[in-house]
Amino acid sequence: MGGSAATVGGPSAPAAGAGGRARAFLRVVMIEHSVFALPFAYIAALTAMYRDSGSVHWWTLLVVTVAMVAMRTFAMAANRIIDREIDARNPRTAGRELVTGAVSVRTAWTGALIALAVFFGAAALLNPLCLILSPLAVVPMVVYPYGKRFTDFPHVILGLAQMIGPVGAWFAVTGSWSWEAVVLGLAVGVWIGGFDLIFACQDVEADRGEGVGSVPARFGVAAALYASRASHVVTLGMFVWYGLLTDAGLFFWAGLVIVAGAFVYEHSLVRPGDLSRLTRAFFTVNGFIGIALFVCALVDLVARGLTP
Repeated sequence: MGGSAATVGGPSAPAAGAGGRARAFLRVVMIEHSVFALPFAYIAALTAMYRDSGSVHWWTLLVVTVAMVAMRTFAMAANRIIDREIDARNPRTAGRELVTGAVSVRTAWTGALIALAVFFGAAALLNPLCLILSPLAVVPMVVYPYGKRFTDFPHVILGLAQMIGPVGAWFAVTGSWSWEAVVLGLAVGVWIGGFDLIFACQDVEADRGEGVGSVPARFGVAAALYASRASHVVTLGMFVWYGLLTDAGLFFWAGLVIVAGAFVYEHSLVRPGDLSRLTRAFFTVNGFIGIALFVCALVDLVARGLTP
């Protein structure tokens, strides 16, 4: 469960010095995969700015970026720490840095707690609502790694964790509740939970052997892939709802057409008997979806009058 990170230099390669430990820690948290959630936080924040004042609040956008990356860093580090014994018994994940010792548990916890402190600091810089709600945002991030130990549906917990980003970004701008933000957050949560179903398909045998809960392990790969497709149909519906709530323009709707095509392509890549193109479906296509919709939403907002 979760993205794989190959260990550089073989299973016993140590991280030399502070610089080496920092680089190894960044491999643990896979910082580059912020591309999945960050674009939707930007869509939420920029839409809120457009509706609030018609201009970009650059300082707020910077702090939102720091908060998002910091929270994701904490969540990934906690995930790897909590799952390290399960990872050690799964051939696919046995090369991860916390399993091989390339990164120590102490280093991982240090990085995670620093990231958490940065997140709370960023929330405090935004507004009182963000600061008050910030501890609640941490809860699903910690519960998710444990979820596979007590439920066959940890993907739902992951989706709940991921919906926080767009909602929090909107709150960061307005300091108040927004149903538009909730709809966008739900769309993102269902989307990410849906493609996590695809990713979990490669660990079916290991998960069953370890008693790890997941939809593919419990119901089979075919059922998981059908559930993923259904999730992404719901995702598109939620994006349409968000577009209607925010009076989106032509460019946003064009972006949704692109996203729909990407979903069709993604699900054409994986079959119950052939997961050989799973990496392309999971990483490449979903990374493209986030960036493509963000670009289209940004162009749409600018065309409607958003100014720097």
